[in-house]
Amino acid sequence: MMKFALEEALKSGDDIPVGAVVVKDGEIVASAHNERELTNDVTAHAEIVAIRKAQQKLRNWRLAECELYVTLEPCPMCAWAILQSRIKTVYFGSYDRNYGALSEKLDLRTLNNSSTKVYGGIMEKECDKLLSDYFKKLRS
Repeated sequence: MMKFALEEALKSGDDIPVGAVVVKDGEIVASAHNERELTNDVTAHAEIVAIRKAQQKLRNWRLAECELYVTLEPCPMCAWAILQSRIKTVYFGSYDRNYGALSEKLDLRTLNNSSTKVYGGIMEKECDKLLSDYFKKLRS
């Protein structure tokens, strides 16, 4: 499923290439990419957009039977939305050593006694390359 998240990240346009896919029972329920630049919306991170789409499709804000695949470790805003929506498992690619909120530097699961499972480093090299290529292009 991380391959689908990577494909979604490529649609980010001028934004940081991050893709997210919500999965239920092995089927993709929703997918999204960063849209902050496109929508002028600071909350339009891939994870938030994908969660909104999944909640609309499933007609439930509780996504307890869902998994999230995202190319970059979620920031605090996204991590909190993930925990509040009760997503059962998160798989992410690149570790975000500055703003990541679901690993060793900061783990928001400790603040709400969450049972959400988190696995990082999934297709990490591919996710890292996507980000480094974007920032190289931005700087040139």
